Amino acid sequence: MTSTLLKAVSVREEEISAVLLATAYGFCILLSYYILRPVRDEISSADRGNLQILWTVVFLVMVFVAVPLYSAVVSRFSRGVFIPLANRFFAANLLIFFAALYLLPEGARPWIDRVFYVWTSVFALFVVTVFWGFVVDLFATEQGKRVFGFIAVGSSLGGIAGSFVTATMAEIVPPFVLLLIAVVPLEVAAWFAIILHRRSGLASAATRAEESEPVRGTAWSGMKVVFQSSYLSLILLFIVLMTFASTVLYYQQADLIRDAFPVDRAARTAFYAKIDLAVNLITIFTQALVVARIIRMIGIGLSLAMIPLLAMVGFFSLGVYPLLVVLVVFQVVYRAGRYSIARPSREVLYTVVGREERYKSKAFIDAGGYRGGDLVSAWLYTGLAALGLSVGAIALAAVPAAALWAGTGLILGRMQEKRAVDGGAEGEVATASGG
Repeated sequence: MTSTLLKAVSVREEEISAVLLATAYGFCILLSYYILRPVRDEISSADRGNLQILWTVVFLVMVFVAVPLYSAVVSRFSRGVFIPLANRFFAANLLIFFAALYLLPEGARPWIDRVFYVWTSVFALFVVTVFWGFVVDLFATEQGKRVFGFIAVGSSLGGIAGSFVTATMAEIVPPFVLLLIAVVPLEVAAWFAIILHRRSGLASAATRAEESEPVRGTAWSGMKVVFQSSYLSLILLFIVLMTFASTVLYYQQADLIRDAFPVDRAARTAFYAKIDLAVNLITIFTQALVVARIIRMIGIGLSLAMIPLLAMVGFFSLGVYPLLVVLVVFQVVYRAGRYSIARPSREVLYTVVGREERYKSKAFIDAGGYRGGDLVSAWLYTGLAALGLSVGAIALAAVPAAALWAGTGLILGRMQEKRAVDGGAEGEVATASGG
């Protein structure tokens, strides 16, 4: 197995243990998420009229509750404690939702759905953010360019498995059974995180001692650092623009799928799961064969700009032909590109910042960028629709934003390369010594 991995992936022998453990951890996290994602997305079609309100609540919960609470935990405990703790907290929440769906009357279902939608949006961002923050903490810039693509393959395999579970079972079992199934990989992921923290084998003794300590700063310090750093602020802008494009596409998807399946909620859930399955199949093919080569050949900047350029073409096509089939093709290719190319490239950006930025600032950037972008974009989309703009017209309006997104990616790539050469603004390229 080691020999095969050394031949197939740009990984060194001393890195194999950490790479495989990180890959397995990512598999479990995405397995759990993709069991739940179609359930959440079906709610967006069933409760389409309130979607912008739900996203407003998501933003408020993320910025004023989840991020400060998470940062406080990070300040108090080492990563070997707070990462498993985060996974088990969300697993316990799933058990509570299971009990509510099973025990409460059917009349409570719309409100349980809304709370679950908000919770899943927080869950999706935090478990993935914590996972990649951990991975970035383990590998330096040079290592990240070689191994992040392979680690992301494990996440995509988990996405495929989770999508397959939901696509197969959504029309057979009640949704609360899917919630119960999703608990298992979360607990397994907690154990992988513990083992990876203890046995990564990448860091020096001094670095391991630092990693055993809580991350410095207060619950709010990670937010403050973002606005003091032009580099982190630009990452925040990149994510806001990405979120705008994704939100427009998400709302158009909710509208067109609701029209295609006006009554059958189980069929909608299964259809969403099939889209997720197609996304993850393409993603893993791309990750396994081309991602590491693309990043090394064209650099971080062009890698970050590829998906925005694809979004420009996709939105123009959807503007001209606002059909469900065009949307599904665009959605599948766009999301596959985001997960396989843009995500590993974006995580490399964090290999040239300090540990507080990797955990606290990154959590705030993801929360503020994703959910703040969701909030603004959702109300903007609702306003444009209220003015009478069609799906196609709104798609065409998104093209200039995608162009600005591409330009931001190119600038970030140049800044990252300069920081890697200079040793980072804080003089710390990464905690791992293997790069």
